[in-house]
Amino acid sequence: MLDNNPSPWLVAYKRLVWVFGGLFLLFSILILRFFHLQIIEGKKWEKMARTQHQLLITEPCKRGVFYSNTALKKGHPENPQTFVIDILKFHLYADPKSIPSSHRKEITDKIADICLLNKAEAEKLQAYLNLNTRSRKLAMWLSQKQKNILQEWWFAFAKTHKIAQNALFFIQDYQRSYPFGKLLGQVLHTVRQEKDQKSQKSIPTGGMELFFNTILQGKEGKRYILRSPRHSLETAEVIAEPENGADIHLTINHHLQALAEEEIYKAVKLANAKSGWAVLMEPHTGEIWTLAQYPWFDPRDCQKYFNDENLIEHTKVKAITDPFEPGSTMKPLTVALALKANLELQRQGKPALFAPEEKIKIIGKTFPGRKKKPIRDVRSHSYLNMYMALQKSSNIYMAILVERIITELGEKWYRDALQDIFGFGLKTGIELPSESTGFLPVPGKKSKNGKTYWSVPTPYSMAFGHNITANSLQMLRAYAILANGGKDVKPTLVRKITRKKKEGLEEVLFDNTTQERVKGFPRLLEQEIIEHVLKALKYVTKPGGSAAKADIYGYTEVGKSSTSEKIVSGVYSKKNHISSFIGFAPVSSPRFVLLVVIDEPEYKYIPGVGRNQHGGRCAAPAFREIGLRTLEYLGIPPDDPHGYSPQDPRYDKEKGDWLKESRTLLELYKKWNG
Repeated sequence: MLDNNPSPWLVAYKRLVWVFGGLFLLFSILILRFFHLQIIEGKKWEKMARTQHQLLITEPCKRGVFYSNTALKKGHPENPQTFVIDILKFHLYADPKSIPSSHRKEITDKIADICLLNKAEAEKLQAYLNLNTRSRKLAMWLSQKQKNILQEWWFAFAKTHKIAQNALFFIQDYQRSYPFGKLLGQVLHTVRQEKDQKSQKSIPTGGMELFFNTILQGKEGKRYILRSPRHSLETAEVIAEPENGADIHLTINHHLQALAEEEIYKAVKLANAKSGWAVLMEPHTGEIWTLAQYPWFDPRDCQKYFNDENLIEHTKVKAITDPFEPGSTMKPLTVALALKANLELQRQGKPALFAPEEKIKIIGKTFPGRKKKPIRDVRSHSYLNMYMALQKSSNIYMAILVERIITELGEKWYRDALQDIFGFGLKTGIELPSESTGFLPVPGKKSKNGKTYWSVPTPYSMAFGHNITANSLQMLRAYAILANGGKDVKPTLVRKITRKKKEGLEEVLFDNTTQERVKGFPRLLEQEIIEHVLKALKYVTKPGGSAAKADIYGYTEVGKSSTSEKIVSGVYSKKNHISSFIGFAPVSSPRFVLLVVIDEPEYKYIPGVGRNQHGGRCAAPAFREIGLRTLEYLGIPPDDPHGYSPQDPRYDKEKGDWLKESRTLLELYKKWNG
């Protein structure tokens, strides 16, 4: 009979298979779970672990800096000089969850004492430590000294009370610092104290900081800080190294900027004016050497300006944001266009419009559309030629020239020449935000209310700088064309842009100093036109001229003053003016073009001096002082050794530049006008 009972060995074998099978299944499940946690959900758990034990913080980079132009003085070393730099500062953070509530008051009091916080700020600090969070900013922009004092106290305090050392920790950052204080404030501007919450990028307030923000800002790095009490505060893992921003090498020179700001301050105060500005430009390259404005804008105290409606105005660069009617400074440009029209007619085989020496009748002259408001001069003249007209600043003479231009060549030719040659109605492209185009009327174009911008009397008004507006850079560019021999020029504030590499080498990202740039400027006016205009302008700053106070003693100079009525409530004001002087020196080889603008000088008559609001009175002297100090700084030797004040022993009325010619013109003027 067969035994149906299984063998004990077989039973044991089956049990062993089940045990091993079960173990294998459990091990497989463990492997699958491990795979799921480590591979599929690995990043999730890693992130959670890091959140519990580490804090990811931004490693700040240095923002690019602005360098002064120290290359102006030939033969002098170009020692680097910055207008703004980044200095190392620290922000204090806390991990409130790691700080026992029983110690928070004592910690708050100590931080407030070291950081010099007032009572309200200390109470806010206490509230921060009571928050249910792992990271909270307590104080900003601490110095290295404050950090060291606070850190030394904290380490001892944390050890005594068995608190994690990194319950308080510091994050370094860079803060803008200004070695020259308010100097060049409106041009540079600054960045806000608080950075953008998402990008952690600095937020510029305006000026070049805003215009070049993407170049200046660089790229922040990343690092982790451990939250373990056993690790020191500095223990960190660097994820990405920071990359510093690029540096901007400006065309502006800090010495010239300082003296220009000093002189424009004195001019505004002397005229009891609302404000004023001065812009100095090299006429061949377009490099802006100074851009001074008063009242000043101090970037170190920017919040004060932006929180006060009366002070916001001083944060603008008025030389580009505030266009104005150029007034009499337009007259040399009108003369140049009339001479240009002469050449155009000559090419067409037609007679010239006029001759510079031509005796033109002024008295009794009327113009189309101006019967109700006839064009007048400050003083009456019977006859003038081109030289007398600029010397005496005649409105009627200029209107006569434009009348002849539009009669022979048309209004379009005249308007196009203003834009194509002198750039009116077009931005200069200066490296600053908010540049105004000014206003150049267009024949046939209408405004929103249906009125035409260009009416019958418009061109005659434009001849002497009315019914047209320009910003200061546009006027500088126009006069630079006269100064450099008739070639175009592009105003600029930037010489080059560089970036420092880790190896210490400097990489040039943009170079604006090449000769190819200047050689690419086309000729806009013929040399013979320039010679006639300069000859006429020489009379303006000599005895008998409208701006004798602009005479730079010892040097030759030319220029023109202006006194324009401002439009208030839609009408021209008789008491609110914008007065200016623009010119260049030395005449034979101009080193600069300089515009001085005085906004709303006090309307008054000064006995023995004249009208305070006239450009020849309030703006011309500032031109003289800035021009003289600039030439002396550059080491330019005097080219008019006898052209001084009559009270100066060096004065010689026979040898002084253009003194003899001025007397001759005056005699002819008296002969024509009695």
